Amino acid sequence: MEETLTHGKCSALVIGGSAGSLDVLLEIFPNLSTRINFPIIIVTHRKAGNDSLLADLLKNRTSLMVREAEEKEKLLPGYVYIVPADYHLLIENSHTISLDYSEKVNYSRPSIDVTFQSAAEVFKNELVCILLSGSNADGVEGLLAVKKYGGLAVVQDPQTAIMPYMPQQALNNAKPDVILDSLKMAAFINELINK
Repeated sequence: MEETLTHGKCSALVIGGSAGSLDVLLEIFPNLSTRINFPIIIVTHRKAGNDSLLADLLKNRTSLMVREAEEKEKLLPGYVYIVPADYHLLIENSHTISLDYSEKVNYSRPSIDVTFQSAAEVFKNELVCILLSGSNADGVEGLLAVKKYGGLAVVQDPQTAIMPYMPQQALNNAKPDVILDSLKMAAFINELINK
């Protein structure tokens, strides 16, 4: 599949993952350009109590600004926002963050579907969403919404995933635009800068 963005500029990138996705994130972030000119939101399934662990791990591997997302915070280019454990993250039309404690979706809070769908409604064809390794189907409905609004749906090649179930479900049900080997993700993200 062609590994270039054909639909226009990228105004936001959302990366979702569950079991096995941390390894991919730790591969991606040391190789990201310092010229990233869009916000990056990371939604992973994790237990409450480990709140700063992921942010700390990524801060040590990138020169981008990494922070735990906060209520009513404005999304800024070049910043990486980690969705807090036990909250859904939605994006308002004003490009501010809304944290939500409503019911779990796909047994998960935060839910990848919730953030992908919310971002799709706001950023439409200027959104890129990447779904990584995981062991449930969270993210599939979200990728369908991304495609409906004209955004770019990207899925980790299940053959490179520690837990291939999640990306395989997306391949089966969401017909992603791009399938990426985990080792090529950083280069793909860096290419989005020029769009």
